Amino acid sequence: MQLLTSYQNFSFTPQQINESIENNSGRLIVSGILQKWDEKNANGRIYPKDILLREVAKYRQRIKENRATGELDHPDDPMISLSNVSHRILDVWTKDNGVYGKVEVLNTPSGNILKELFKAGISLGISSRGLGSLKKIDEATTQVQEDFDLICWDFVSDPSTSGAFMRPLQEGKLMQVDRYVKMNMLIRDILSGE
Repeated sequence: MQLLTSYQNFSFTPQQINESIENNSGRLIVSGILQKWDEKNANGRIYPKDILLREVAKYRQRIKENRATGELDHPDDPMISLSNVSHRILDVWTKDNGVYGKVEVLNTPSGNILKELFKAGISLGISSRGLGSLKKIDEATTQVQEDFDLICWDFVSDPSTSGAFMRPLQEGKLMQVDRYVKMNMLIRDILSGE
């Protein structure tokens, strides 16, 4: 088994971040796609739907137990380091061809760095971290196998899955994305060739 990661983009404006913090009692809460299934990502990896659905069902128990945390950047280790926790997943659900989530950025040293990066308008990605094996499909594609075990989702600087963007939440509702962010998402998709 090896450590497997898969990335999603999160992109929003500093104004959206500030409004989310203001309207959530000082907490930054974002929502969006965490992972896609049955679609090749920029790592050349495909996560089958049935495997992701199984792992999401297991992950919901971590959320229920308030243990669904993640780090800022992927470590080389499958264990979550509590001293590096930056956020927690509040909820996950499936829709269309992916896993969506609601994420709270925590008031920890790593969480504060994450919050400041968001406030500065820096585009970040979210990435799953898990253990499992891969099967080679062709020269450029591998498929995650049944032994995959999802550990968490981490925030990272180098996303690989197209079309996945988190949005700041304001009073429990998704905020409208302004034209600049929509254009940014479109340009990234075009440039990535997906």
